[in-house]
Amino acid sequence: MSKDELDLSHLSMLDLFGMEVETQAALLNENLLGLENHTQSGKELEALMRGAHSIKGAARIVQLDRAVQIAHVMEDYFVAAKEGRITVSEDHIDILLSGVDLLLSMGKVQESELTAWMQEHQPEIDLIASQIQAIASPGTRQEPPQTHPEPQTLGDRPAIPPPTPEPPPTPEPHLTPVESPPSPNLVPFPEPEAPPPMRAQSPPSSKSSGDRIVRLSADNLNRLMGLAGESLIEANWLQPFADSLLKLKKHQAQLSKTLEKLDNSLSEYHPNQRTKNYLEIAQIQEKECLEILNNRINELELFARRFSNLSDRLYREVIDSHMRPFSEGVSGFPRMMRDLAKQLGKSVKFEITGKATKVDRDILEKLEAPLTQILRNAIAHGIESPEERIEKGKTPEGTVRIEAVHRGGMLLITISDDGRGINLAQIRQQVIANQLVNPEFAHQLTEAELMEFLFLPSFSTVTEVTEISGRGVGLDIAKGMMQEVGGLLRAQSELGKGTQFYLQLPLTLSVIRTLLVEISSEPYGFPLTRIDRIIQIHRGDIFVVENRQYFTLNGQNISLVSAHQVLELENSDLNHELLAVIVLSDRTNYYGLVVDRFLGERDLVVRPLDPRLGKVRDISAAALMEDGSPVLIIDVEDLVRSLDLLLSSGRLSQITQDAQVKESQRHQKILVVDDSITVREMERKLLQNRGYKVDVAVNGVDAWNAARTGEYDLIITDVDMPRMNGIELVNHIKSHAKLKSTPVIIVSYKDREEDRLLGLEVGANYYLTKSSFHDHTFLNAVIDMIGTPDES
Repeated sequence: MSKDELDLSHLSMLDLFGMEVETQAALLNENLLGLENHTQSGKELEALMRGAHSIKGAARIVQLDRAVQIAHVMEDYFVAAKEGRITVSEDHIDILLSGVDLLLSMGKVQESELTAWMQEHQPEIDLIASQIQAIASPGTRQEPPQTHPEPQTLGDRPAIPPPTPEPPPTPEPHLTPVESPPSPNLVPFPEPEAPPPMRAQSPPSSKSSGDRIVRLSADNLNRLMGLAGESLIEANWLQPFADSLLKLKKHQAQLSKTLEKLDNSLSEYHPNQRTKNYLEIAQIQEKECLEILNNRINELELFARRFSNLSDRLYREVIDSHMRPFSEGVSGFPRMMRDLAKQLGKSVKFEITGKATKVDRDILEKLEAPLTQILRNAIAHGIESPEERIEKGKTPEGTVRIEAVHRGGMLLITISDDGRGINLAQIRQQVIANQLVNPEFAHQLTEAELMEFLFLPSFSTVTEVTEISGRGVGLDIAKGMMQEVGGLLRAQSELGKGTQFYLQLPLTLSVIRTLLVEISSEPYGFPLTRIDRIIQIHRGDIFVVENRQYFTLNGQNISLVSAHQVLELENSDLNHELLAVIVLSDRTNYYGLVVDRFLGERDLVVRPLDPRLGKVRDISAAALMEDGSPVLIIDVEDLVRSLDLLLSSGRLSQITQDAQVKESQRHQKILVVDDSITVREMERKLLQNRGYKVDVAVNGVDAWNAARTGEYDLIITDVDMPRMNGIELVNHIKSHAKLKSTPVIIVSYKDREEDRLLGLEVGANYYLTKSSFHDHTFLNAVIDMIGTPDES
């Protein structure tokens, strides 16, 4: 065993038997379902014979006689079907699947509990063994086969009596099927001695010959991924080194020309022989050095190309080792769908398309729960009963299809059914009944918005709670899993025609496509799948309401926050007119994150953070750039939570201050407008004591004339004034092309909510009461708007 293979030495023989049963049971389930649709198919029967024989040999090694008994009668059945002595029926498949479930249960029992488990389930084992024996040898009454010894006839199987007419099928007791888990990747169990045709191997349709499977731990794969990424980066260092040698070659050529000029110059002065000899030796050595340098440069460039190619191939192979075919993650679904359809009395055809589509093994593991829930819903809620389908003019058999494809650099999984569809009116009524929105708003919701309610916890349109569905849990878990891996989940439906669920996921969690940005002179990566949009906005498009900055996108106001403040980094000098903004969302709220600049898109090999660090806030992982420099990958979901907390706390710095700092150092000029001389003078003194330059106006008209002729950084106004009140003044200012960006603070005795909303609606950035003079609220609002004055 190579050191890369998983060490199995610590496992007991019973543990290895359990692994073998799990592997072979998946193949038995797959081929039994195939046999149900293609009775007497030689291909499936041969695979079933091998699987049953393999389990029988493994059970004999660990001396599980009851497992040998079940596997033996199953093998008898498959041999009889292969030889044409019996005809496979749906009832036979039910019994055989029960046998597979029983073998799986045996393989999961702990060694210390095995004896008690066998005694408890002895009647069930005998019943299933006798049922399988009865259908394998119809018309012949036989005792359950003895496991020791077995006649070595027909390989190591007992001779089977001649065929006799089949009697009517005997009633079968109801057996609760045990759901078969997906087949893991296992090292094949050692085979018992047996004739060559009966060696345990995968059917030709499942794996190509020579596809040997080993087990690797996740840590081993992560280390290989890290080493492959480092080798790729180290390969990039060779080319710059080769380029430096080319510069050396250029200097060497200049040295050669200098020696030639020296030779010509000395010839005019008739140097002695000793000088000529030294010069000749220097020229010879120079030519030798140039020749050696040329050879080494050629060799290095060849090595750099080969090493770069080799590193790239190694990197891609390691990436590919993280990928598994989609079929491995859905191998248990055909059995689940068959059993569920029979339980509900429905006829369902289940199709899987894109079995060979490569999927990251981590994503494949996470997909099982959401896919299971959606598929169960398709049968429980979507597919109608055969009678109902016939009444609607449909075929009695419904169809559920799951498809996996690579599209646009993403994995797209579609689950569709041709059932009754989803009644949007019913969803709308349930939304109103649950008081999720008011009735007026509910009737304005679009189809896509209504479908989103299906993914809320405890939301269900089913009135009857059953073992299968109706509790309103499942789809919300599916939605959560998709968000966890950076994917999207949406649903579409047409009443009476069917429903489709679309799952869009990254191809792999090992390599992610990111948008690289610069924040406080450091690079950071944002996963592209979690970015709603990237845009550049003008500073003039930013408006402020109560210390929150916004910009408008598609008619929606989006809060604006500086990235360096969220990540608690040093202040960035954002002196550009255009601001780089990343729009993020949590599906309900949108946020604009201002970064220093966009650096472009990159594929980054994800490297987990040291576990000793614990969960680092707003950071999910790390990666290395082409030049070997580290880059942190943002955890967008965590970052959105931080954005929401920061906005709620009100601890925001103004983005526009960064660009205005030089101007503010030249002058910080404020216009104070109030008809009360007492209030006017109090505000003027408060502001002048802080270093601001202050002009005053006694009413709205006076202030309007001053604002148009002067240049003010901030206007502070009262509401109730003669000739023009404060609301009219603010409306004039915000309607003026030149003045609309000037921040305005309203300070009034009126403290009713409707007065405050009226002031904010006309464009005021703050609405304060005059009691704010007694604390720091007034001055803090001024600082938030225009910053601190220049005190130099």
